Amino acid sequence: MCSYRIRAFAARLALTSLPMHPILNIGIKAARRGGQVISRASRDISQLTVSTKQQSDFVTEVDRAAEAEIIAVIREAYPQHAILAEESGAIGGSAGDSEYQWIIDPLDGTTNFIHGFPQYAVSIGFAHKGVMTHAVVYDPNRNELFTASKGAGAFLNDTRIRVSKRAKLEESLIGTGFPYRMFDHIDAYVAIFRELSQKTAGMRRPGAASLDLAYVACARLDGFWELGLSPWDIAAGSLLITEAGGLISDFAGESDYMNTGNVIGGTPKVFAQLVQIVAPHLTANLKA
Repeated sequence: MCSYRIRAFAARLALTSLPMHPILNIGIKAARRGGQVISRASRDISQLTVSTKQQSDFVTEVDRAAEAEIIAVIREAYPQHAILAEESGAIGGSAGDSEYQWIIDPLDGTTNFIHGFPQYAVSIGFAHKGVMTHAVVYDPNRNELFTASKGAGAFLNDTRIRVSKRAKLEESLIGTGFPYRMFDHIDAYVAIFRELSQKTAGMRRPGAASLDLAYVACARLDGFWELGLSPWDIAAGSLLITEAGGLISDFAGESDYMNTGNVIGGTPKVFAQLVQIVAPHLTANLKA
């Protein structure tokens, strides 16, 4: 083996051998615990009890059970931390208003799950003073664990990941999510989809935003955009993208996507081209 390859191998080994932050370790433990609940339930989805929160927005006992397991793991390790979870809402820590917050989606892609469509995940983000510092997205179907810590890179299982090197929109595969609850901006969505279908290598709508963002981070997608997401849909995936060398913003190019729910992410050059196409359609529609 030439010296260059030896050095490259040593560098890669060093990256994957770095000790994980204790908070990230707890996030991984919690995500895997939630994933176990989901995997057991997936063996017979015909037995599930499904409730409707609002049009096309479902919740099952699996969502609630997975969330309870995730919270139990976090509470055991960090009872003083605050939690924001999709099913339980905001939960204060034992220390009152905490500057540490876990942001949890126990089953991102519930509609996929109840139809047996194998594209869903557990998403756990951790923020310190409002800044995302750790992220876990776990796909129990493929046993794929996406993790990131601020300043330490992003990983898929034990391999460091980077966004793709694609620079041209016409060569790029782009992910999105069509409206399924609120249809106020459906015309803008259709117009954007039409334009991007003509200017990209293809469009995909798998139905689990946390995995879509993780796929941007590991170069399976070159970009992603969606409107009206919740914080738990975005939290972990946003850090995965930035730690993998990508960019993410709201439609105004700002960092307020956790509040607006409007997200554009991608490789640096594809991101810029997506903003130029997506933002004018939606900002005009949002002002109308």
